Amino acid sequence: MEEIIKLIENAPDIPDNYKYYWKYQYRLGCQSLVPYLTKLGAFARDYKVAEIGAAEGGVLAAFINSGASEGLATDISAGRLEMGRKINSGIRQRVDFIAHDIMAEEIHPDWEQRFDLVLLRDVIEHLGDTEKALINIKKLIKPGGFLFVTFPPYHSPFGGHQHTIGKAAGKIPYIHLLPRSVFGKIIASGRPDDIDEVERLSRIRLTPGKFMDAVNNSGFEISNVDYYLSRPVFKMKFGIPPVRLARLSRIKFVRKYLCLEAAYLLHV
Repeated sequence: MEEIIKLIENAPDIPDNYKYYWKYQYRLGCQSLVPYLTKLGAFARDYKVAEIGAAEGGVLAAFINSGASEGLATDISAGRLEMGRKINSGIRQRVDFIAHDIMAEEIHPDWEQRFDLVLLRDVIEHLGDTEKALINIKKLIKPGGFLFVTFPPYHSPFGGHQHTIGKAAGKIPYIHLLPRSVFGKIIASGRPDDIDEVERLSRIRLTPGKFMDAVNNSGFEISNVDYYLSRPVFKMKFGIPPVRLARLSRIKFVRKYLCLEAAYLLHV
């Protein structure tokens, strides 16, 4: 793992911010997601893996490095994909980086029922129609294949993504649960694009209950569910180990307000 990271760190034509994003994605994949999904029987060598909302593709690179035979990285941000493509060229992995909107564009015929595992990390809460998104993604998955989904439930401390607005007030937990008239004034001086997305999430308000309804209506089966008080990605970002809520997640209040990440393994 560290050899590949050193290659990225020493690349003179990759901006530092993209190096940072890619490295923590890669470490998250290597240290958390690959072992976790392997243990659950959702990943093995020679699997074909796709990631929706892959950004620079660091997580996907971890799966390729762990034996996946090919990878597909899609995102609506062509710029982040282009940087991922540039990074990937330096480590020579078999990954296709393709700009694609899972909600608005048709699934490419070559992708249909091609993948053993699809990853959807912290994306589903941004999509206006959860059920439609799952139905579209299902088209990519082989019979018997898996979809791994994570998202921060809306009522969790930062489920409104208020931390993205670039203001001190955004660091206050649960502030997004204030009346919209109050919250709107608090975030009004933030970055316009981030304000738009925070307001969008406040309309969607994805919760574990809403997600489960969408799963049932889209034809997936549930293989595993975990709820986290401390997210696995926090270890890469802040050095904080992941903490599962375990039995406490059976309490609706705990699951709704204290769960910082809901993680679902679904199968076709």
